[in-house]
Amino acid sequence: MIRRSAASLLLGSSALWGACSLQSAHAASASDAAQIQALQREMQEMRREMSGQISVLRQRLARAEVHAPNTPAANAAQARRVAAANGQPLPESYARDIHIGGDTGTGSNFGSVMQHADLGTPPSDRGVSSSWASFRAATEKDEALHLGGMMVGFPGGRPTISSEDGMYAMSIGLAFHEDIGGFMGMSPRKGETKGDYGSLTENARRLRIPISFRYKNWIANITPDFGSSTADGTSTSQLYEANLNYAGFHNTVITAGYFQPRVTEEDSESSNEFEMMERPAITDMVRNIAAGDARMSLGALHYAKRWWIAGYVTGQTYGKHSTSTFDSQTGATFRVAGRPYVSKDIDVHVGLSGITALKVAQVTSSNPGGQRSITLSEQPEVDLTTTKLLSATVGNVGSVWSAGPELGFRYKRLTLKGEYYHIGITRGDNTGGSYQNVNNNGGTVNFQGYYGSANYTLFGKPRTYNIKEGAFAAPGVEHAFDPAHGYWGALELTGRYSVADLNSGLSNAMTAVRGGQQTVWSGGLNWYPNRHFRFMLDFNHFIVSDNSVAANILGRHGNSVAGRIQAAF
Repeated sequence: MIRRSAASLLLGSSALWGACSLQSAHAASASDAAQIQALQREMQEMRREMSGQISVLRQRLARAEVHAPNTPAANAAQARRVAAANGQPLPESYARDIHIGGDTGTGSNFGSVMQHADLGTPPSDRGVSSSWASFRAATEKDEALHLGGMMVGFPGGRPTISSEDGMYAMSIGLAFHEDIGGFMGMSPRKGETKGDYGSLTENARRLRIPISFRYKNWIANITPDFGSSTADGTSTSQLYEANLNYAGFHNTVITAGYFQPRVTEEDSESSNEFEMMERPAITDMVRNIAAGDARMSLGALHYAKRWWIAGYVTGQTYGKHSTSTFDSQTGATFRVAGRPYVSKDIDVHVGLSGITALKVAQVTSSNPGGQRSITLSEQPEVDLTTTKLLSATVGNVGSVWSAGPELGFRYKRLTLKGEYYHIGITRGDNTGGSYQNVNNNGGTVNFQGYYGSANYTLFGKPRTYNIKEGAFAAPGVEHAFDPAHGYWGALELTGRYSVADLNSGLSNAMTAVRGGQQTVWSGGLNWYPNRHFRFMLDFNHFIVSDNSVAANILGRHGNSVAGRIQAAF
């Protein structure tokens, strides 16, 4: 009995001791948990206090680390140095949180975005038209920040916001061209008017804001343009494009809406990449037959590494239809280009462009043949004047067409190219006589023109071939302007000779069309401090034979010097 009681007492004591020990352990565990939670709260508070500093330092270090080793130790050391220099010592744990050129903690390469967004060729002056796959590839090449299921980046140098998978996206760009310059040696002869040839003037040549909306392979582009082709504030259309694109087929873009159909090599280039400030006169007149800016279009382009092809059916230009227009214009464009030889140092370009206005717009319902006319005119390849010395008007028009070859050659830093175009205007036979200065029924008026240019990249990455445009692209900026480290961007030298002849049948006074012949010798320098900005300087010497323009009755020659400030995003 005593033994049983002793055993019971022992067991009870052991149980009581175990319960007390368990209670003590539980109390200690609760105390530790409370301490841990307090420490966590303190750490969170510290991180919140330092988050603003970290964000600023990430941006500063992204720029400062361009020329520094990209290792975790170097990142932390550089973070501490920059923080100390700004009077804000940074603990080691926070220094390690700042990754330069690596993962920022948001799942993307912030350093790459900051370092490389200003490198490469200028962004286009148009809305985007890349496929969904191409768009995702661009944003995955260290060009996007991942923030809460969204991506913010600069694919192609254009600010873009998109969903994580790139399914939805919106981008906004800029093509800003501000020209300033003047004319010299433009005194009129006896009987001529002076014309608009100021010694110093300016023109907001292009003020485009490309806005693009994407859903997978469907893209809508709207690009207003507040610039002017002649003088500030005289733009009437204020629209460059408004179109719908589908890019779901391999290397193919189908477009419908107001658009600039690609025709001629020069017109296929973005204006942000032109060798000179303006296109050669002949290519500008050819494209405006049935293409040009804001032309109602339906068609497609397809490209590959060695060839490029496009065709469009076109209508009126935006803003040209009015209450007096009885019948709108109908036309078409076609262009094919190839690269028969390609190597690291050599590119050979061969192409053919064609364009036609199957019928030009009819102004009124009466006298239908006589009211279908066309006017071709151009400034002396600098858009700082409203006076066009080169001008021809042909009436009783049946149809208008133009076609010609394109040739281009690149050897290392040297790029040569040229084009020739013939313009044919057939006339109707239903006017019963003359209209304007044309006095036969059903004859043809023939104009022509050509140009040749040479371009050499002095420093920076030389011009290369852009397979998506079937044309040569601007020089690339390998290192943004940074004199402290010996980087100066890119610089190129350009020369061009162009002729546009709007004289036809001068041997027959009854059928002659005398629009004049314009010859322009040009030279220029283009400097790119980075991909987004360019400074251009052009000199033109032009000679125009006589025609019926009041400022060119006896023929005119002169010179122009002009510069351009360009911003492209």
